[in-house]
Amino acid sequence: MSSRSNLFAPLQIRDVTIPNRLVISPMCQYSAGDGLANDWHMVHLGKFAQGGAGIVFSEAAAVQRRGRITHGDLGIWSDAHAQALAGIAGFIRSMGSVSAIQLAHAGRKAGMQRPWHGNGPPDSTDRARGEEPWQVMAPSAEPVGEGWMIPVEMSVADIAQVVDDFAAAARRSDHAGFDIAEVHAAHGYLAASFLSPISNHRTDGYGGDRSGRSRMLLETVEAVRAAWPEGKPLFVRVSAVDGAPQGWSLEDTVALAKDLKGLGVDVIDCSSGGILGAATAAKGPPPQPGFQVTYAHAVKQRAGLMTQAVGLVLTAQQAEAIVTDGEADLVAIGREALMDPNWPLHAALALSADPEWDQWPEQYGWWLSRRAKVLETLANELGDS
Repeated sequence: MSSRSNLFAPLQIRDVTIPNRLVISPMCQYSAGDGLANDWHMVHLGKFAQGGAGIVFSEAAAVQRRGRITHGDLGIWSDAHAQALAGIAGFIRSMGSVSAIQLAHAGRKAGMQRPWHGNGPPDSTDRARGEEPWQVMAPSAEPVGEGWMIPVEMSVADIAQVVDDFAAAARRSDHAGFDIAEVHAAHGYLAASFLSPISNHRTDGYGGDRSGRSRMLLETVEAVRAAWPEGKPLFVRVSAVDGAPQGWSLEDTVALAKDLKGLGVDVIDCSSGGILGAATAAKGPPPQPGFQVTYAHAVKQRAGLMTQAVGLVLTAQQAEAIVTDGEADLVAIGREALMDPNWPLHAALALSADPEWDQWPEQYGWWLSRRAKVLETLANELGDS
């Protein structure tokens, strides 16, 4: 008999029913060619859908070519990119998961090295591989750090173009078959760099106080919500805190979340850090199991909308407690899923939410349920001997 699990209870957001509360976070693979998805992305994302996650997110998809983090990032700046992703979105849905896409622009963190090539600003070794740098842009002409490319300060026309490109990317994502879109406003990328006083030193309407620094993201979200079907959920990922002195704070995030709620955002995805340094070496709170859950809880309580918790969620019991205790509505895993693509299915077994192996793909569950009975019999026989 199955036991009641809040983690494996469905969640309705707008017209989309999510079968359980486990989410595969966007995880950059740095393996696309000019932004186009390929077989790697199909297998990478497809196995997570087979593995029972309620939502499977693609990695960050750049809304402009110059918005890629590296030469290997996914893109969604043309119809060809949407077509390359359509089969992946379709397979995710065929497995019973909800297909989701993260829309992104790297801003001043664009054009950097792939992690295994150094994870820093481009140098002569990248040029030798044929990976030339490109001009990066940001709210202010402030580099990420010493030795990094100095970005061009964006004009008002540049900002308007990015907003339009996010909206166009949302339309393409809908046509590709994705059911959830997320605007990436975390980890020091373009929208986050507008939000943070560390990186935004503008004196026009897109800088100054929190209201001015929030304007670019709010305009982006408003445009995306207008382009994205009314029945499909919209998420926004934020760095709840910069984790740096005089940076973006949790108070700022709560105020921003209230504004985003008014624009039709359904879920705030609460990460942290990244305003300084490489994306994969983000500066922020010291990591420990569930170290960002308190942010999701605070936003949920104080802004009055659904949240997604992410960050070192390691066990089924930990994830169950996050949902049961009302700290967040959704729980995202990343590297745990890389270690075990079937993590959600194993979590359901551990919580006695799927004793008959019904949640597994029938091609696997048929065999594994019988294997489980054989192992149980052997264990009993060994116990009696």
